[in-house]
Amino acid sequence: MGILIVDDTDFDRNLLRSILLSEGYEVSGLATCGEEGVRQYHALKPNLVMLDLIMPDINGIEVLRRIRADDPDAKVIMCTSVGEESMVDLARRMGARGYVVKPYIADNLLGAVKRVYGPPSKTEIS
Repeated sequence: MGILIVDDTDFDRNLLRSILLSEGYEVSGLATCGEEGVRQYHALKPNLVMLDLIMPDINGIEVLRRIRADDPDAKVIMCTSVGEESMVDLARRMGARGYVVKPYIADNLLGAVKRVYGPPSKTEIS
């Protein structure tokens, strides 16, 4: 279970992972592109997906659409750069539960995760 991070940028993927782990969340998967994110979602069945909006193969909107087509209850938080408000609005209408803005500020990121996912469970803390 845990959290799946889908982001094509090594730096952002690793930063998200570090922030989540530091708070006691379990990161169950890391995907470097949209197609891999869809595959890992189906294989891992994570509790939450942190999904980059802009990726080179398929964008986060398409990944969100595919995930929610198979799992309408999927919890997805979009990760976006400033200035992509119209895409964030589209993602919300398609079922994203929240969004966080890059560059990441740990408190903002963790606040969004807690709102959508809840606090880390005691069993996730290693």
